[in-house]
Amino acid sequence: MNIYFAGAIRGGRDDAETYASLIDFLKSYGKILTEHVGNEKFLLEERSLSEKEIFERDIQWLKQSDVLIAEVSTPSLGVGYELAAAEQLNIPCICLYRKQTGKSLSAMIAGNSFFHIEHYHHLDDALEVLAKHLVKLTEITAKQ
Repeated sequence: MNIYFAGAIRGGRDDAETYASLIDFLKSYGKILTEHVGNEKFLLEERSLSEKEIFERDIQWLKQSDVLIAEVSTPSLGVGYELAAAEQLNIPCICLYRKQTGKSLSAMIAGNSFFHIEHYHHLDDALEVLAKHLVKLTEITAKQ
């Protein structure tokens, strides 16, 4: 299974450790096309690419994906764009949102029934929810 992981990069790196942990977990379910989101070393290497090259590469990865998993606790225009593109391509999307006092998930994400929104408090909660979704997706793709 090809997994596209989305998380804030330019929107803020406060959740970078969470992204890395999620990506490590997801590796047991398939190939992570966007592993750089959780790896600061890869992000430094990405500086050699133009914005157009990054856009074109990421869209190609998205088109190859069986699922998009987005950690949406840190608002990001790029993640929002990736989610909208995945919806247009009919790629299943799982959005993980860590509940935070005084912050709410964008209504454009929370109100869209295409996205599977999963609220969590701790990383273990998110991993448990992902495992359930990915087992189902694996069964569906195996039948196709």
